[in-house]
Amino acid sequence: MDASTQPLPTSSSGGANDALIGTVVDGRYRIMSRLARGGMATVYEALDTRLDRTVALKVMNPALAEDPDFVSRFRREARAAAQLTHPHVVAVYDQGETDGIPYLAMEYVPGQTLRDVLREHGPLTPEQALTVLDPVLEALGAAHDAGFVHRDVKPENILISDDGRVKVTDFGLARAVTNVTSATQGMLIGTVAYLSPEHVERGVADGRSDVYGAGICLFEMVTGQVPFAAENPLSVAYQHVNSDVPPPSSLRPGLPPDVDALVARATRRDPDLRYPDARSFLADVRRVRRELPPPRPLAPGPTDTLVVPAGLLPAATASPAPSSTASQPPTPPVSRAAPRRRRRGRGWAVAIILLLLVVAGAAAAGWYLAAGPGKTVAVPGILGLDRAAAEAELAAVELTLTVSSEEYSETVDKGLIISADPEPGSEASAGSAVAVVISLGPERFGVPELIGLTVDEASAALASANLALGSVSEEYDPVAPVGQVIATDPPVGESLKSGTPVNLVVSKGPKPVKVPDLAGTPVDEAKAQLEDEGLVVTVTEEFSSDYSFGNVISTNPSAGTKVDVGGAVELVVSKGPPPVPVPDVIGMSRDDAVFVLEDAGFVVAVNEPPVTPLDEVVLQDPGGGTEVPYGSTVTITVI
Repeated sequence: MDASTQPLPTSSSGGANDALIGTVVDGRYRIMSRLARGGMATVYEALDTRLDRTVALKVMNPALAEDPDFVSRFRREARAAAQLTHPHVVAVYDQGETDGIPYLAMEYVPGQTLRDVLREHGPLTPEQALTVLDPVLEALGAAHDAGFVHRDVKPENILISDDGRVKVTDFGLARAVTNVTSATQGMLIGTVAYLSPEHVERGVADGRSDVYGAGICLFEMVTGQVPFAAENPLSVAYQHVNSDVPPPSSLRPGLPPDVDALVARATRRDPDLRYPDARSFLADVRRVRRELPPPRPLAPGPTDTLVVPAGLLPAATASPAPSSTASQPPTPPVSRAAPRRRRRGRGWAVAIILLLLVVAGAAAAGWYLAAGPGKTVAVPGILGLDRAAAEAELAAVELTLTVSSEEYSETVDKGLIISADPEPGSEASAGSAVAVVISLGPERFGVPELIGLTVDEASAALASANLALGSVSEEYDPVAPVGQVIATDPPVGESLKSGTPVNLVVSKGPKPVKVPDLAGTPVDEAKAQLEDEGLVVTVTEEFSSDYSFGNVISTNPSAGTKVDVGGAVELVVSKGPPPVPVPDVIGMSRDDAVFVLEDAGFVVAVNEPPVTPLDEVVLQDPGGGTEVPYGSTVTITVI
């Protein structure tokens, strides 16, 4: 199979053994070597076989290619950066995808990062620091003019080429200034040591946030350290929000007051008190540079010109005011050594002295490279180790460990190392430090308290918690009003991955009550039963020959009907049988009167003395014609 058609392999931990090296990505980019690797992507030196030019190929780590959030962010990098054309911005040439793994083709800048320079040489002089900061602010100014915010200004993203050009890279975290939103739904995007207070506190950033990051970089360039540092990134973030950045001279006495003033205004906690944009900051930087001497070299050279490793070149001591057309990198002044007269007659003594110097120089060079400051060692494989194990591995080869940041990771367990700079397999000076990124583990968000909220309120609360609204179902609830959340799935407090949907159960109100069959039930008992179900009861009475007095005849609505809680039910209660008229039996004989009354449905009581000579009814109670309930007792008196 041709290399151009092979599936994209997974890179290994060491550059020399990287499976991508030597392959051709997307039929076009032949990978020559690995330049750097971070938690999100790996950067390679590659040859564009179509245009025959060297590029930097940024390939997303395969483990992250399955995460749509990372893929989306990776693609935004291309779209954002491709719109910026400026001599101090790393250009993006191409974007593509092969075997499901996205990549970017970018301008290749041979040289070092500002982080490399600080690690190798320590703090810079004010004039050296401002020489570097000048083109950085030009690049940020151009980005702000185009409507973009970098959001992650730090020494790792400032490149210094071998020929002295300064370029800003990684505009992948940029967003349009006119569409400032919360970073990844609450997640801070950027390195915490350089984040502005408003970015930490509210997740928003504009051009003034980049000014803050550039001010922190200036502080670090002249002091050799960031103003706020702690083991826990949350502690660092807290200091950015609640503490002013100290003057650089408090750590490095003797720095000019103007440098303190530049840092102070650029890093105000209130963004309204900072420089309003990068160009305003640049104007003050150039004003201060005019008051300082030319930058001194970081290493001696053969002439009196400034010689700085990795092409760190100064601008002229007087710089023009900032403008949108100022785009050319500064050019180093060239000093010509005055012609020297030849000295004749040098004898053997001079030759011997020169020979001794050469031998001594060779011996010194050997010591420097083998045991002295020039000794280099291979960085061991420490990715995936915990801090203690990594420190032991590094100590065995005369290296130390420093934690540059902590980041969340879906693929690396908490407390283990995600990446290292310099990376494993590369060379580092003996005694130098390896900066590592340690995993905080997978980032998870707890389901917030949603019970009692409406669906709209719950949706907003989920968005604030970096979660999504899932399905919405309804259930009856005897207490919660209609439309109010009564349950969630997963439950409140459970930790979830960002963007996970949470399902809601919403109240339909109380469940309707089915009216029971209460015929023949005593009215008090029936009323209590209905009221216990939450119904309102009314009572009416009717005569009934079928139901005893005080018992329920029927209900309205009828038995079996469903009634909402709070609805009314009428009980129809028996008043007993309907009344009937009492026959008039006065004057009848005893036996006839009893027959007539009993035939009419009455019970007869006879009141008579021992002797009844007339055998005639002379009194009756109730009297004839009176209406009384059927079956009532009628008393007659016979004499």
